[in-house]
Amino acid sequence: MSSQPSFWLRCEKKPFEKRAALSPNNAKKLIDAGFKIYVERDTERIFSDSEYEAVGCEMVANNSWPTAPIDVPILGLKELEESTTPIPHTHIQFAHCYKQQGGWSKVLERFWHGKGTLYDLEFLNDASGRRVAAFGFHAGFAGAAAGALALAAQKKGEKLGLLTPYPNETAMVDGVKKALGGSGKGSKALVIGALGRCGRGAVDLLRKIGLDEVDIIKWDMAETAKGGPFPEILDVDIFVNCIYLSSKIPSFMTHETIKAAGKNRRLAVVVDVSCDTTNPFNPIPIYNINTTFDAPTVAVDVGSPENPPMSVVSIDHLPTLLPREASEQFTTDLLPTLLQFPNRDSAQTWVEAKQLFDKKLGEAARAENLVATAKLTQE
Repeated sequence: MSSQPSFWLRCEKKPFEKRAALSPNNAKKLIDAGFKIYVERDTERIFSDSEYEAVGCEMVANNSWPTAPIDVPILGLKELEESTTPIPHTHIQFAHCYKQQGGWSKVLERFWHGKGTLYDLEFLNDASGRRVAAFGFHAGFAGAAAGALALAAQKKGEKLGLLTPYPNETAMVDGVKKALGGSGKGSKALVIGALGRCGRGAVDLLRKIGLDEVDIIKWDMAETAKGGPFPEILDVDIFVNCIYLSSKIPSFMTHETIKAAGKNRRLAVVVDVSCDTTNPFNPIPIYNINTTFDAPTVAVDVGSPENPPMSVVSIDHLPTLLPREASEQFTTDLLPTLLQFPNRDSAQTWVEAKQLFDKKLGEAARAENLVATAKLTQE
């Protein structure tokens, strides 16, 4: 490898994504520590190219990482575009393929064939097992905002339209309050996973748009220990799911519980911030697609046209509604771990992330019969 440590910040190809895995402020800190930082030009990113140039980054062509030197780690956020092209590089990103999400083995198959390495940002943990960096707070905050906007639209007999990023938190809160007629007072919400980063973000937004404290119901592991379905969910206007799913649990709600409630159901909007849409253990099995910023909601089958409507928000990159604040917070938290990357063979966070990758790569190889194929090729 080159004697100078480096990172290559790639552009994000997911539609409507504005965030960055490295802000100019934190790129400067890496440069000051001796790193070389390459940044792909990108007109969609919340940070301008000139902001990166000003701190000493070397600008390269948009989406040019496939031609980057093999020894330069590629830093990004969201999953790569679907492809079968082998990956020889080291990638640091959210890959969404370790919990057997849809297409998981095909993602890892690319690393198998290219002999590349994946360090999944979701599984970079400190010595206590806590994630070193997460978008959780802003995901919950933005998710609750999207839910409130969907509720406001539904009350008008409309469907929530295009969501666009806000310049800051204050603008988001003001915009949601305006949509609700000046305040969220009178609405009722339930947050499951309320003690985590994501849940705290959702609760914070609900408070700031004016919901009374008594109308923000906060549940966590203690309240859900008995196992669902939970009829209480149907008695609020907005349900925000903020749990971290790691194993199968009883469903929080089902089509059957929704239909059984009939006209007596109050619930209008479900926000699945956790977005385990294709996870076989998804505890909210009432929808099956991820929604997007230009189509934020999907209708739920409520059993009869006489029953009140209900929709789900299932956008899997909600923090991009606050792209600058979310990116700054995330990359600031990630920075100490990035500084350790040159010592990744001994730094616990990186060592454990590599071990997990190797384990998941083996599972994918078996799922795709790659081990047998490799043996036949060798023979």
